[in-house]
Amino acid sequence: MRIAMIGTGYVGLVSGACFADFGHQVTCVDKDAGKIEALRRGEIPIFEPGLDALVASNVKARRLDFTTDLTAPVAEADAVFIAVGTPSRRGDGHADLTYVYSAAREIAAALSGFTVVVTKSTVPVGTGDEVERLIREANPSADVVVASNPEFLREGAAIRDFKFPDRIVVGTDDERGRKVLGDVYRPLSLNQAPLMFTARRTAELIKYAANAFLATKITFINEIADLSEKVGADVQQVARGIGLDNRIGSKFLHAGPGFGGSCFPKDTRALVKIAQDHDVQLRIVEAVLGVNDIRKRAMARKVSNAAGNLRGKTVAVLGLTFKPDTDDMREAPSIPLVTGLLDMGAKVRAHDPVGMEQAKKELPEIEYCTDPYECARGADALVIVTEWVQFRALDLARLKNEMAQPVVVDLRNIYRPEDMAAQGFIYESVGRAPEPKV
Repeated sequence: MRIAMIGTGYVGLVSGACFADFGHQVTCVDKDAGKIEALRRGEIPIFEPGLDALVASNVKARRLDFTTDLTAPVAEADAVFIAVGTPSRRGDGHADLTYVYSAAREIAAALSGFTVVVTKSTVPVGTGDEVERLIREANPSADVVVASNPEFLREGAAIRDFKFPDRIVVGTDDERGRKVLGDVYRPLSLNQAPLMFTARRTAELIKYAANAFLATKITFINEIADLSEKVGADVQQVARGIGLDNRIGSKFLHAGPGFGGSCFPKDTRALVKIAQDHDVQLRIVEAVLGVNDIRKRAMARKVSNAAGNLRGKTVAVLGLTFKPDTDDMREAPSIPLVTGLLDMGAKVRAHDPVGMEQAKKELPEIEYCTDPYECARGADALVIVTEWVQFRALDLARLKNEMAQPVVVDLRNIYRPEDMAAQGFIYESVGRAPEPKV
């Protein structure tokens, strides 16, 4: 199959490389000439484990290439995927579909022969209808089917998620469209990946509903963590106890500083706006957003409660990205945390294994350090924000020796309270009572 992938962001680049690895002929298109030239040189604009090798191997095999001009790739394609950005629209929280609609118009002009145009970007319900209208308006003679194929990729595990998916959702009622997309995904049949065909609008809603539900699980366990601290329970054991129930499941029941990233905040806000446009109230999702925003802002107070008045003190922050194995800083909990610490008069220094260049754009006023121990040097408190594997086995004796005061606030529950107390730390975590100091 010949595939044109419009957009070389996170979804477009991962999807394009994986499709090429299946044996398809894939051309990734982007208007950013600098990005395309970098990709041709083998430079990957995002951090995703294994993506650089995957791109390189498929470029070498001549199954994957990059261009700024969509004309030829679209004309030759069996399927054209739209994988451009849909950020929150400034001011109202709706998804900004400017790039999607612009891509649709350009695709329309280049179509030749029967083609399936697929929205892979996360888009509100009904977007496929508008994409189809725009294409038919621009090119009335086009032989085209417009389908929805939402992505369910986790940053840091995207390649595995693409190749071993829980499900593949394809939204189209057209038999020709179903056949083309069935052929595109046929290599995954060996992995017994469920291929689910639905109506287009249903597929669009599935993506938003899935992200909103996962965000709800995170927010739920964070509220249970607050209750656990008050009543002397251990939220990790509570999460395990409820997660062993097959009706609930253990994933996304890890208490922490709140959810962030490119999907959950944006998509839950957009889902609320979609519902409001149709005179429906999603009270649970609205509450999830409110609770999560409050929680992220409250984490600075948690540090202050552990370390005392922060004015003039130095706080070391370990981890800046919204999750490990990515350099993505979008809506990362570290941003309101650091902002809150600065507002309290603290000096902040930080370390992240891969995210510091991106972090400097969001947090230019803090000091950046090359390793955790340099970051901790002379600090009055240390905060673990992102659960990078590099932070899970720190030399605690060395860490304590570097710090001015042995105060650790672990927002990811990486360490055990009894171990930290044995090392002489004042240790605060999430949803667990502090171990008495020995």
